[in-house]
Amino acid sequence: MAYKNIKEIFEYNQVWIEEQLKNDPDYFFKLSKRQTPKYLFIGCSDSRVSTEALMYAKPGDVFIHRNIANVIPSNDLNVLSVVNYAVNHIKVKHIVVCGHYGCGGVKTAITATDAGILNPWMGYIRDVYRLHKKELNAIKSLEKRTDRLVELNVLEQCINLVKTRDVQQALLEKRIEIHGWVFDMRTGKLIDLEFNTKKVAKEVLDIYNIVK
Repeated sequence: MAYKNIKEIFEYNQVWIEEQLKNDPDYFFKLSKRQTPKYLFIGCSDSRVSTEALMYAKPGDVFIHRNIANVIPSNDLNVLSVVNYAVNHIKVKHIVVCGHYGCGGVKTAITATDAGILNPWMGYIRDVYRLHKKELNAIKSLEKRTDRLVELNVLEQCINLVKTRDVQQALLEKRIEIHGWVFDMRTGKLIDLEFNTKKVAKEVLDIYNIVK
């Protein structure tokens, strides 16, 4: 929906309130209670990707963090704080890293474009390209190569989660699972990349283990 102006947003807000109360008079009372979602969703900021819509979720079902190209850097206090709060305070059972085909961030990172202030952020995605350069460069179609980098970026960000202290502690206590997904806007489908948390943990924790 394209809003004509800011005022119209508040008008639609009132319509939404009335619709919720019509279906359930206690809707907002229930919503105001403590949140207990089982899922942390780390996705892209792209306006075309609606977490609640693609998961068919209701308010309160999913704890959400979004940034450009769903990146999880080891030095980004924003995403690390979200992970900490979700894992240690809300006690989520699942962390989902979800990318999407047609991602503008990945498209920018796959080229040698000067992105100005975004260059440091693009560097995280370009690091993924460097790790998988041989596979990616063998793909002739730019669209397919970009799609594959979207998938590889999701998997590498899942690995970055395993490197964090909060997730390592939760894995040690066997109270969390990590999932890597891709949303295909061309079909509306969610694709499970079948990230193997146990396998990856065994492969990387001999180097990155910080929980004794």
